[in-house]
Amino acid sequence: MHRARSQGDHSMKVLQIPLLALAVLFSAQGFAANTAQQEKMKTCNADATAKALKGDERKAFMSTCLKKDVPQTQQEKMKTCNADATTKALKGDERKAFMSDCLKKK
Repeated sequence: MHRARSQGDHSMKVLQIPLLALAVLFSAQGFAANTAQQEKMKTCNADATAKALKGDERKAFMSTCLKKDVPQTQQEKMKTCNADATTKALKGDERKAFMSDCLKKK
């Protein structure tokens, strides 16, 4: 009976390892996205300070600055390129070449 329990414990540990890896992966992606947004905020803030903007003028500048194109995350690029490849009905090597080129562009 003790032996059966130890096999059950082992299978639980085997299951926990991939789940832990997934949790780390997703938290790292969220961190990278936050970092990009934080960098943009830092840059816009520095620009507003350099221009000595105050009050409503600063708010308007910051709003416009923060709305400018934010680079896509790798996950967003994959989603967009994959959708484009599907729309174009690409298959096999042609799809691989398209995906490679698409992911490098964006």
